[in-house]
Amino acid sequence: METIRWNLKNDYLYNQKAIKGAAELLKSGSVVAFPTETVYGLGADATKEEAVSKIFQAKGRPQDNPLIAHVATKNQLTRIVGNYPPFVDKLMDAFVPGPLTFVLPSNGTCVENVTAGLSTIGVRIPDHPVAQELLSVSDIPIAAPSANISGKPSPTTGHHVWADLQGKIAGLLDAGPTGVGVESTVIDCTHEVPIILRPGGITKEQLETVVGSIIIDPAIAGANERPAAPGMKYKHYSPEVPLWLVKGGHRKMQQVIDEEKNGRQVGVIASTETAQALEADNMISLGWELPEIAAHLYEALRTFKEGDVEIIICEAFPEEGIGQAIMNRLKKAASVYL
Repeated sequence: METIRWNLKNDYLYNQKAIKGAAELLKSGSVVAFPTETVYGLGADATKEEAVSKIFQAKGRPQDNPLIAHVATKNQLTRIVGNYPPFVDKLMDAFVPGPLTFVLPSNGTCVENVTAGLSTIGVRIPDHPVAQELLSVSDIPIAAPSANISGKPSPTTGHHVWADLQGKIAGLLDAGPTGVGVESTVIDCTHEVPIILRPGGITKEQLETVVGSIIIDPAIAGANERPAAPGMKYKHYSPEVPLWLVKGGHRKMQQVIDEEKNGRQVGVIASTETAQALEADNMISLGWELPEIAAHLYEALRTFKEGDVEIIICEAFPEEGIGQAIMNRLKKAASVYL
């Protein structure tokens, strides 16, 4: 399959033509990758079972893992869901468009391989101009997991998508790097109290300022249950080589680095503060603050390739704010957690 790659730029007419072309592919049942504010998504018409099945084929993704339906507006959202609690409107007013996915009762508009046979559906309104325009022009709910080979680090640039999926999908809208860098927060809104099913770009603390009490689902800690949201069941975000996640600060990091060198090529991923205190040959500095670290995380996980290093040693970060999402992804990616 030939993949069309539209390299979007500061050219309104070109970008509009590209987005219209991508929308036509989606409406015809093809699969197209597009940017959101979190990571790149791999989209298909969420109302067509055959179209959605192409997502699973391209990614190699297990079909019992539900997908998120993306829409442009609250009006589009109400077309695919049933009744929901009043607190959902409060959350939408505060955080939409943005990196927040709502698990709501499905009204059956989206097909079963989007919901994985559940009575609920995950839906969100992304905060990215290209995604917004694509969803508006196509005027359909677009099912879209991350646009990568299943299990590997999510793509935060068009180059990542191209490396993974060229020849496997119909099109790619390449708008450069994304912003947040980790996927959306997924929140179950089918109970009296909202439940976080996946930490992400909107933090627990932010949600609590709007709705008060928030529950974190035990499955985040690794319970083996049927997944109610993407990213809950299978191993994800893994780089090409084994990743060791190390807590305890720069002294513990240096100790592990020195022990593991022993003739081997070691890659190191750390915050800028920790990196400045380490001695290592192959090191990636993610930034000073947690939001910056989140934005650069997947790029770092993709940088160290098999053949360049034999092991990656990564710093464990504080599990506060967006650090909860960072550590959720790193724990899933890690072979060893020290």
